[in-house]
Parts: sequence; structure tokens; C-alpha cells
Amino acid sequence: MPRFNYVALDTRGQEATGMVEAPSSNAAITQLRQAGYFPTSVIEEAIVSTDGQEARQRAAKMARMTKPRAKKGLVLFERKKVKSKILMIFTRQLATLIDSGLPLLRSLNVLEKQERDKVLKNTINKVADSVQSGSTFSDALALHPRVFNDLYVNMVKAGEVGGVLELVLTRLSEFQEKAAKIKNKIISAMVYPIIVMTMAVGILCFLLVFIVPKFES
Repeated sequence: MPRFNYVALDTRGQEATGMVEAPSSNAAITQLRQAGYFPTSVIEEAIVSTDGQEARQRAAKMARMTKPRAKKGLVLFERKKVKSKILMIFTRQLATLIDSGLPLLRSLNVLEKQERDKVLKNTINKVADSVQSGSTFSDALALHPRVFNDLYVNMVKAGEVGGVLELVLTRLSEFQEKAAKIKNKIISAMVYPIIVMTMAVGILCFLLVFIVPKFES
């Protein structure tokens, strides 16, 4: 049976490395999740290997090389918020990638490369760097409160503890979509009264400025 060297985070956010036997990489990821680990890298071990520890070290090194290191320092506040629709799309895409068996760190790297919104792109980079440094995903998100609110962070934390992160992210994206629809309905309902009120004020001003003075004269 194939053997896979892995790099994973435990429930305390500490990095752990090791080897598991599984029929496929997806099965290895499932096995690690069931054991309470959150895999960030799962690489099949070479058929010929004289030193298992060396192979595990190679796996850890490859995991750290999956993306360039961001600048040091934690940023607690972003310059501006990310639009809810953009965040919803990111959440849904992340859920899809993780559900397909792609490790979290690699999923973040993929989404960072294709993200067009500069603020979210920069935030994803910093979140990935925090995860790579040993933080849990929820703790990394909590460092950016203007992008990820308390509800988002707490739901992700619950998903990590329960081992159902992809399911929680899917629920989050659905919640964000429903919230956006409700917001749009409220805005649409408010537009008509505002237009009517504006027209009424305009007509009143016209009467006071042009019509009333003529009657007075």
C-alpha cells in the first residue's frame, strides 16, 4: 500500500509530521482528519527510501516552499473591507477545493493567485503565511477582523474542531448569499420611496421659487 509523508496541524495549532499508509492521497487526508489532524501537505513517499525521517523532512520542506514567505509582522487592521459578494465567492471556492481533497494551505495558495481583489489577495497571503507558521486557520482569520467578522471566525473554528471545515465553509457561503439577497431586497424597497420623496421636494421647491412669487406679484 502506498505511503504518504504528511505535514499537519493538531487541535492546538502545532505542526506535526509523519507517515501514513493509504490507498490514495484523498484517503490519507481523510485518515488524518479522523485522527484529529488538519493536513497542510500530503506527499506520496518514493518507492525507494532508505531514511523515513529524511523523507518526512523533505515533505515538510516542500510544504514550506509551496508559496513565498510574506513579510514578517501581523496586521490587525486592513485599510478597507472586502465586498460581501467577493468574500462569498472566496468562501465557496475554498470549500470546494478542500472538499475535493486539496490541503488547506495549497487551497489558499491557489485562490490567492487567481484573486483579483487586491485587499482580499493580500489578506489571503497573510492568512496562508500564518497557517504555514503554525497558527490554526481560525486564529489566522481572526487577525483580519475587517475582512472576517466574529461569526465567520467562530464558525470556522467550530469546523476545525469538528473536522467538517469544508461543510462549515459551504454553509457560510450559503448564509452570505442569502444575506446579500435580503440586503438587495431592502435596498430595492427603499429606492422607490426615496425617488418619490425627492420628486415631491423638487416640485415643492419649484412651486415656492417660481409659482408662488408670481401670485404674490
